[in-house]
Amino acid sequence: MAEKILVVDDEIDSLKLIGLMLQRQGYEISAASSGAQALSKAVAEKPDLIILDVMMPDMDGYEVCKRLRASTTTSGIPIIMFTAKSLVDDKVAGFEAGADDYLTKPTHPAELASRVRAVLARSAAQRRQTATTTTSDTSMLIGFLGAKGGVGTTSLAMNIASVLNSKDPTILADIRMGQGSLGLMLGFGRSTGMANLLNRPINEINARSVENELVQHTSGLRMLLSSISPRERQLSVNSDTASLILKHLRGLSKYVVLDMGVGLSKHNVRLIKELDQIVVVVEPSQIAMPMAREILRATEQIGIPRQRTNVVVINRQTGQPPVSWQEAEQTLNHEMLGVVNGVPDLATQAAAAGVPMVTYQPNTAFATQIAKLSEEIVKHGRNAGPVQVA
Repeated sequence: MAEKILVVDDEIDSLKLIGLMLQRQGYEISAASSGAQALSKAVAEKPDLIILDVMMPDMDGYEVCKRLRASTTTSGIPIIMFTAKSLVDDKVAGFEAGADDYLTKPTHPAELASRVRAVLARSAAQRRQTATTTTSDTSMLIGFLGAKGGVGTTSLAMNIASVLNSKDPTILADIRMGQGSLGLMLGFGRSTGMANLLNRPINEINARSVENELVQHTSGLRMLLSSISPRERQLSVNSDTASLILKHLRGLSKYVVLDMGVGLSKHNVRLIKELDQIVVVVEPSQIAMPMAREILRATEQIGIPRQRTNVVVINRQTGQPPVSWQEAEQTLNHEMLGVVNGVPDLATQAAAAGVPMVTYQPNTAFATQIAKLSEEIVKHGRNAGPVQVA
């Protein structure tokens, strides 16, 4: 897949010339003729490189560069400043604004191609280094798996991710193709980022393509979402592609929280082997508890160590007496990590506002329970040691 370059210049002839030179080198070109248009396209398209003219009437290139660097969405995109100015002070101003390199008009096609290749190569190397460091040293991949539908798995995953993100960068991913309600709960409507990636050939899945499909909530939480479109459920999902997506998500954030839906589907069996922690979510009912017990037994049979598997019980029924910790552990034949008391009214209000419950009302008993639970999950993940990522 060709790397995309956004060329920004208010002079149409210059825009066409630069674009043509770069197209001949095999790059995909996007164009903007103003600073405001450049900012909008950078956010929408997330190009691999921006070539930015300095002299523009509405907003000069220095200001555009500063705004790009100030945004978490565009801060990592490399920028080459391009201008007729050749004074040292002008170049210094460009670098201080955040530019990665500086070219003076007119430039020879060979020099332009050489500078572009060099900046793109440095950017790719930096992303690989960041991914390697994060994956090997600090990242944690946490999957939430419901014993059955309707037990609160999605809500729990969303609120745990929100708490983790308040302290460290966290990505929340919804791998429930055709059943992705996370986007609806957080005000994003129809979001197809996960489907867009799974539809790609595996050789087009890289850190940049994965990052380009992330959306960001107002709280700062980044998400890779599925939609509720029935067509998504009919997609033939390549487990190797899904596994590669998870690998790149590891490199993009300290914590990655997955909403895996219900039960051990074929793809879930493949993916849980790569998780640092699995959280099986269950309600204290005569149906859900035996179903959870079977899931826990199956995870052991496929070689998942018990220390990587946790159980969280959610009391969702109003007036329901708290589940006995000892009784639950005996029924499940597994240690429990925690019990959370559901708050249906709060859940409804938070969903209407498009925010997690812990954000909507951060001083409730529910928020305290979620904060404590997130600490326990992280502690268990550290004690279990890192998963070996191929």
